Amino acid sequence: MLVRDIMSSPAVAIGPNTTLQDAFRILCDEGIRHLPVVEEGRLVGVVSDRDLRLATSVLALSPLSPTSLVSKVMSREPMTADVSDPVEDVAYRMRERKIGCLPVLDDGRLIGIVTGFDLLDALLRMTGVDKPSGRLEVRLPDHPGALARLTAFLSHRDVNVHSILTYPEGRDFTRAVLRIGSIESGAIAKELRRDEFEVLWPPEKPCPR
Repeated sequence: MLVRDIMSSPAVAIGPNTTLQDAFRILCDEGIRHLPVVEEGRLVGVVSDRDLRLATSVLALSPLSPTSLVSKVMSREPMTADVSDPVEDVAYRMRERKIGCLPVLDDGRLIGIVTGFDLLDALLRMTGVDKPSGRLEVRLPDHPGALARLTAFLSHRDVNVHSILTYPEGRDFTRAVLRIGSIESGAIAKELRRDEFEVLWPPEKPCPR
């Protein structure tokens, strides 16, 4: 999944001479939290609702008037994304920099914006949780063929896999989280355990005493 698949486009943008109160009104009217700042067709900054609140707060050392200009509080030279960037790379960059959005440029022209909410939506789509499905989580040995054995097991039982996400667990194991086209995940988990897979979800129910 790429940035072009999840970005909001076109992006609502303002100029650097917009007042803080006007910028805040636009954020409220549009139901958004970030505004790219564009001057003569060039991205020059980004301002967020947090920037506006902090700048005008009585707790600020030198609170600004609501009629002050956005250019006084905007983040200059913001990090940007390209339409062809993978979403996981964008998520990593935003997390590393602790920022809530990335304006998207195409040949230097602002064409969209990616926010943390867009990345959450992408996660939902990538995991397949937006479809009727069951969930399996299996701990696999970290060696070639382990995941193939799992998917072959499901294929032989006519279980459709909507999504697979994997991540390392220590040096020796990989966790595989699957969304499958069946709500009978408990029964499938039972079969997996019989075939010596280590199933973490759904949990195995204790035997009745």
